[in-house]
Amino acid sequence: GEFFFKSSELFESPVYLEEAADVLCILQAELPSLLPIVDVAEALLHVRNGAWFLCLLVANVPDSFNEVCRGLIKNGERQDEESLGGRRRTDALRFLCKMNPSQALKVRGMVVEECHLPGLGVALTLDHTKNEACEDGVSDLVCFVSGLLLGTNAKVRTWFGTFIRNGQQRKRETSSSVLWQMRRQLLLELMGILPTVRSTRIVEEADVDMEPNVSVYSGLKEEHVVKASALLRLYCALMGIAGLKPTEEEAEQLLQLMTSRPPATPAGVRFVSLSFCMLLAFSTLVSTPEQEQLMVVWLSWMIKEEAYFESTSGVSASFGEMLLLVAMYFHSNQLSAIIDLVCSTLGMKIVIKPSSLSRMKTIFTQEIFTEQVVTAHAVRVPVTSNLSANITGFLPIHCIYQLLRSRSFTKHKVSIKDWIYRQLCETSTPLHPQLLPLIDVYINSILTPASKSNPEATNQPVTEQEILNIFQGVTGVKSLRFLLFLDILFILHFLSLIAAMQRKPKSYSSSLMDQIPIKFLIRQAQGLQQELGGLHSALLRLLATNYPHLCIVDDWICEEEITGTDALLRRMLLTNNAKNHSPKQLQEAFSAVPVNHTQVMQIIEHLTLLSASELIPYAEVLTSNMSQLLNSGVPRRILQTVNKLWMVLNTVMPRRLWVMTVNALQPSIKFVRQQKYTQNDLMIDPLIVLRCDQRVHRYMLFDFRKMSFLVLVPSVVVLSLSQFRPVKNNTVSALTLKRFLKNWLLDSAAVQILLEICLPTEEEKANGVNPDSLLRNVQSVITTNTPNKGMEEGEDNLLCNLREVQCLICCLLHQMYIADPNIAKLVHFQGYPCELLPLTVAGIPSMHICLDFIPELIAQPELEKQIFAIQLLSHLCIQYALPKSLSVARLAVNVMGTLLTVLTQAKRYAFFMPTLPSLVSFCRAFPPLYEDIMSLLIQIGQVCASDVATQTRDIDPIITRLQQIKEKPSGWSQLCKDSSYKNGSRDTGSMDPDVQLCHCIERTVIEIINMSVSGI
Repeated sequence: GEFFFKSSELFESPVYLEEAADVLCILQAELPSLLPIVDVAEALLHVRNGAWFLCLLVANVPDSFNEVCRGLIKNGERQDEESLGGRRRTDALRFLCKMNPSQALKVRGMVVEECHLPGLGVALTLDHTKNEACEDGVSDLVCFVSGLLLGTNAKVRTWFGTFIRNGQQRKRETSSSVLWQMRRQLLLELMGILPTVRSTRIVEEADVDMEPNVSVYSGLKEEHVVKASALLRLYCALMGIAGLKPTEEEAEQLLQLMTSRPPATPAGVRFVSLSFCMLLAFSTLVSTPEQEQLMVVWLSWMIKEEAYFESTSGVSASFGEMLLLVAMYFHSNQLSAIIDLVCSTLGMKIVIKPSSLSRMKTIFTQEIFTEQVVTAHAVRVPVTSNLSANITGFLPIHCIYQLLRSRSFTKHKVSIKDWIYRQLCETSTPLHPQLLPLIDVYINSILTPASKSNPEATNQPVTEQEILNIFQGVTGVKSLRFLLFLDILFILHFLSLIAAMQRKPKSYSSSLMDQIPIKFLIRQAQGLQQELGGLHSALLRLLATNYPHLCIVDDWICEEEITGTDALLRRMLLTNNAKNHSPKQLQEAFSAVPVNHTQVMQIIEHLTLLSASELIPYAEVLTSNMSQLLNSGVPRRILQTVNKLWMVLNTVMPRRLWVMTVNALQPSIKFVRQQKYTQNDLMIDPLIVLRCDQRVHRYMLFDFRKMSFLVLVPSVVVLSLSQFRPVKNNTVSALTLKRFLKNWLLDSAAVQILLEICLPTEEEKANGVNPDSLLRNVQSVITTNTPNKGMEEGEDNLLCNLREVQCLICCLLHQMYIADPNIAKLVHFQGYPCELLPLTVAGIPSMHICLDFIPELIAQPELEKQIFAIQLLSHLCIQYALPKSLSVARLAVNVMGTLLTVLTQAKRYAFFMPTLPSLVSFCRAFPPLYEDIMSLLIQIGQVCASDVATQTRDIDPIITRLQQIKEKPSGWSQLCKDSSYKNGSRDTGSMDPDVQLCHCIERTVIEIINMSVSGI
């Protein structure tokens, strides 16, 4: 309820005070349960002289001091100066703390903990401050109030802010008010550290012809700088958070303190930054023209002394960068950015109205910093040494970033390239968060003009020589590896933006890109993601845009096998012997390969224990000696080990390794000088990769086919897709479409070359090796249970190099067909040797997609394509006996019947001779086609018979036999045992095409009949 005051002569008359106090102490001591000391303390607050009685009572029971204080605080008001009871309670507790000064700060802690009686907390602090001996340090009052307003406890901050606001609402503050006492004490402390010679009239009295180094302003003492900074932050908190409205005297003294000049120390730099931000946050402190002139003079002093402060204090983040940054924000009207900057520097969130910055904006943009002055000054600002995320505050890089965004450098024709290059050379880890945005906006300013009316208004890019100096290590940078990451990021981002532009500016040369180890740097960045921040992800994004052939998923999976846990365990076995082998020793071992395999085997086995980066010095020796390993007699283990080393090197230096390998494995032709290819040559003509020494196609020297597809398929197709961009009205330009189709043709050409590799050479044919025999040997090995000579030959053939190469190529073609079925369609429309059809249909699982376009292929006007389509279909029907295959086979039979009626004699012979054996496969796969096929064969025979009716030889007996075979097939089932039918030696004396075709028809019919009778 409401506080009341009880009048009692016993507690008011001086005559009875001593006796009443003694009685009260005795009663409480003898009857503690009836008279609890906390309740007695609460009751004494309602009588006159209650605080005096309470002190005597607690002195009689000293161990109850904390209990009484906590009870009085807990039962007290949240705002003690608002009521009589609150003031009485505060006075009583203040008397208790004066009686026991050592517990005063503990009682103050109780006040903050309970959020009651804020005036008591301030009063106890004032009492404690008066007893402090140190005058130069930050007082306890400043620390206490700053902690309440700037601490993390929002409840305490609100509670104390309410105390400040309520205290100001009273019409007149008296000296008895705790708030008034606090403000007076703070003002006295502020005036105590102000320079002794200081007046706004000095500006007018100063001689303008004085030496520039002589200042009429007395500086702030070094021992007072830290205290001055603490006072500034406290007043910012009081005005910005608690809503304190300064008096004229307080505003005058604050302005004098803010515009004072500290010594060039780190604390002095901090003080100037705080003073500057306070001027921006509370512009109302400057109210008269004299004060405004004082502020302008002080700001000019900041600009003049900034370089001296930075060089003397040793602080990288000086107030000069902040001044420059604010000027840029004013020029670009980014007032919200200025407010964020002020709050960040002061370390508190305060409300600043943008309208309050209007006068400061006028001063900055018209009197102190014009845009041209800002731009010219920014270039002369020294770069930050060892720039990293460990350096906080506002740095030159923030200023340059804002000027680049506003295009000030290009507008005023100021070159910024050298400054950015120097700053990049002065970077280190961990990555500064402003570095990547700086590179991004700089590249945009290089490629995008500042205005359409002046397309040449762009910044200059970093030159190629400067980039090469970094990679050659001649810049003397302290963190070269980190600079390399930034350098490759710059180049990749530059190239990606150029590719997206309609207007193509001058780009970096391909020779420069060939000298940069992109993949190696990406791998290094992957292991340093914590230090590099977002640099690794940015590099990956740009790499996928500009070099998609280095971002193949299969390749990354192989890298995981090479760089994973197994590889780490293997390197734990690394011995000194492996480290002692030099590239020169490896070259000597390769030279001795014809007579001694042991030495090179030992060295390369040791090299497999090295990491990918450690293998780089051996790359030249390994690739240059690959041609020697193609000679006969080289153990397969050496080939496989070299293959493994090549794959490891492919993870760190793929592009350079590809070029070295292609040059080392060029075909050796007498009297022809070998050409040295470059990476650019491989991109222009990727088929160079497959124009290598033909022995590579029969040796597992290394995964040459993998490199072929790394260059041919992904790079060409993906790079072409990056150029396949729609233009206006969702149409595609003729040039873009031409490039797209050209790359499709390159893919199909690569497939054709690989298919030709699957064909046996003349030497292999002499040994009886061909693709069809290989498949038959596979079937014989599977179906035959008894060992015999044929099985042994089949096993020999299955283990030959040709068979291994065929399996690898079929696997790669399967991946290509699945990735883009159009490639399969294009390859089969072009055609390839029919000898490969058994291999491709059986070895490429995705060949069933050909059933979709075989009807279209059969409909082509060229006989060669029709023949190829029917032969392909015959193998597909055996491999995939599906309803779809049956319908396509029926269509093929009908087309053959139609062609019979329109083809001339020569074309009829050329068409049916290779396609008639395909009818046997149709019947084998689909017996329901038997009647249609037999009718077609008899029709073909009758047509042939009619064409030769005028000749002396009569082939009617052949037609008669065909009719009998169709009517009674069982009677002719043994004809297949006749060797004359198998070998085709019957009636072959005639050279007439129709006669030969009739004999082919007879053999086809006999084979179909015997197949159906035997139940195959």
